[in-house]
Parts: sequence; structure tokens; C-alpha cells
Amino acid sequence: MRNKITGFLVSLLAALILFAVPVHADTDEILRYSVFVDVNKDATLNLHYHFEWKVLDSGPGVGPVTWLKIGIPNSHVVSVTPLNDTVDHINRSGNYVEVYLDREYNEGEVIGADFLVVQDYMYQVDKLKEGETVYSFTPGWFDDIKVDELNIAWKNDNAVAFSPECEIDSDRNVWTTSLSKGEKFTVTMTYPNDAYDFDLSKSNDSSDSGDSVADKIAELLGSLLCLLMTGGFIAFPVFIGYLLNRGFKGNSPTIQKTTRVKITYYDSCPGCGAPRKEGTKFCEYCGKSLIKSEETITDEQLKKEEKGAAAFTKNGEYRYGSSPNTFIRVSSVRVPNPHYHKPSSSGGGRGSHHSSCVHSSCACACACACAGGGRAGCTTKDFYNTDLKLASLAKATKSKHE
Repeated sequence: MRNKITGFLVSLLAALILFAVPVHADTDEILRYSVFVDVNKDATLNLHYHFEWKVLDSGPGVGPVTWLKIGIPNSHVVSVTPLNDTVDHINRSGNYVEVYLDREYNEGEVIGADFLVVQDYMYQVDKLKEGETVYSFTPGWFDDIKVDELNIAWKNDNAVAFSPECEIDSDRNVWTTSLSKGEKFTVTMTYPNDAYDFDLSKSNDSSDSGDSVADKIAELLGSLLCLLMTGGFIAFPVFIGYLLNRGFKGNSPTIQKTTRVKITYYDSCPGCGAPRKEGTKFCEYCGKSLIKSEETITDEQLKKEEKGAAAFTKNGEYRYGSSPNTFIRVSSVRVPNPHYHKPSSSGGGRGSHHSSCVHSSCACACACACAGGGRAGCTTKDFYNTDLKLASLAKATKSKHE
């Protein structure tokens, strides 16, 4: 019964948004989005961000661009530094950085912004194999902006493995792709545990989300205020759906997810013919990959032909079947619970663009909850994210009554 009620409310909300919220043309386009990654001795990452951000619309109701909201991996930021004159200053806000520009940028102009984030809590010790540490990096994505070209260039000193496949340009692994609206792209780099000063207490499973109790209280108060101001017809189903999806029904924000990959290795290197040594993934002579095939085993397959793989539950790589070259690699990690929606975990945008835009569709009746930024209207700040602070809410409310 509860699932049916939830489904009905979600459907009602979708219908209301479809008919009540106008469809807007794209206001921005990201021509190029590059991240240059270097690993420091203390295992923090230097993330050099470069944006070529084109303004498509700066007319009435939209306005020029004066700041950008960019998602970063987590709240454990050591420092943030502007790297060119386009960036005037940068504010940190939980899992975002707010990049304030040197001037207003209007339709047709391209913003070239560079800045450096020194980021901690980015790795997991012994994630896939004992003795190896894995970095996993997903650049901030954009729910309502497409990215024509995304580049990640990771300096590969001491690395022993990586995914997915990519180009090797001198001393860097380079991934190049494009992203549609809301699309994400994740890369991993694996190192021996002694390559850098890894701290087991900083493995990213234990990293906090950057949200405090005060933030969540402020968020709820802002939601109630918006509900009162809208008159209730559209805001009520939005608010009910919001409560159900934000975890007020007692769900944990994370759940355990186990992924099993069946790996088959070559007997000998396909490049130089050298025999493969037990436990090696790359040829020690020419560096070529020794992996013949990789196949993720789904739950459906486990119920049919791969039942034996279900016995492997701990992180690591285990011999499987009668073949000496077939193994099961197990990765068991905690991931966000899909029933506990947290849109601020990693995303980005302009003053009026942010992750999970569907959760800010209160038709701008909540304009009192918006706290400055590059554009006017309720999307200036993510209404349903924990970026909403009580001080900003009070300031905006006071201004409305003056």
C-alpha cells in the first residue's frame, strides 16, 4: 500500500511539473571542461579545473552570468585557488565551489575560468585487492547543461591499473568524452599502498557528505516557508514527494553494493609473448594489458548460470572455475541509497543551474528563499539542497518586506 501511495504521488508530481512548468531553451553550453589531476605525497589530489563556458542567453528573466556553481567530490577541501584573472574569488559551500567572475558575461561570450582545488578523502585502501589503493573520481555534472568535451588528464606516476580504457599521453592517462544533460563520467586509478602516504581513516567510504544538522533544519524550514507561500496546489505534492524522497521515512543514506566482475587473462602477453606471472595485470616487459575479457555479473546471471560467484562477497580477486586464467573480482562498497535522494552530493552549474533540477520546480514562488547569485529566481540556489542557510533565508525574507 505504501509503495502504491508513493507511486501515485510521484506520478502526480510529474504531471504537475509537466503542465505547470514551462520548458526553457538552453541558457548555457560548456564547450570544454578539463580536469588535470596530480597526486601529492600526502595522497591529496591537486584538481586543476578549466572551463570554456558559453553564455547562450542573458536576456530578461535570465540575466548575465556573474558566478558559476561547480560540484566537487566532497567537503574535505584543503584549499581553493583562482588560477586566472577571469576568477575574482571562490567561496566553498559543502560539496560545491562558487566561482565568482571578474565581470558580467552576456549572450555569445565564452568564459574561460581556471582554478585549483586540493582535495582529500578521495581514495579507498584495499578496495579491490589487498595492498592496493583505488582513487575514484567523478567530475561534477550538470543536469541542464550539456558538455561538448570533457577531458580528464591524470598523472600516472606509480599507478598499476586504471579504468576505463584511455589514451596514454606521455606521463598522463587522458580520458575524453562528451556529456549530455545530467550524465556522469567516472574514472579510477590504482596504486600500491606504499606509493603515497595513504591514511586508512581517510578511505572515502568513511567520508562525510558535508551536510550538518543545522543545514538540514534550515532546509526543512525553507521548504515549509515555500509551501506556505505557494498556496498549496503545486507545492503540496512537491513537498510530500520531497519528504518521501529525502529520507524522512527512515532510510539510510547509503547501502552496501557488491559488484562482481569475471576476468579472463591471457596465458602470455598478446604484445611481446612473455608468459603471464600469477597476479599480474600488465606485462612486466612491454606494459600491455594481460586482461583478455571482463564481464560484470549481474544479479540475474547469479540466479542462473553464475550461482557459484555469489559465494565471493569480500573485496578481492578469486580464482573461479576450472580455468587457471579465470577469476572473480569483488568490489563491495557503500553507495548512495536511491530511496534517500541527496542531490547535493556532486553536481554543478551556473548561478541558475545545479544538480537534480526537478527538485527545485516550485515555479519560482519560493523566490524569497533564493540568496543572491548570478541569476534571479528560485533556481539561483538549489531550494531543496543543503546550501540553504538560515541567515540567507532571514536576509531574503527581510528584503522582501522592506
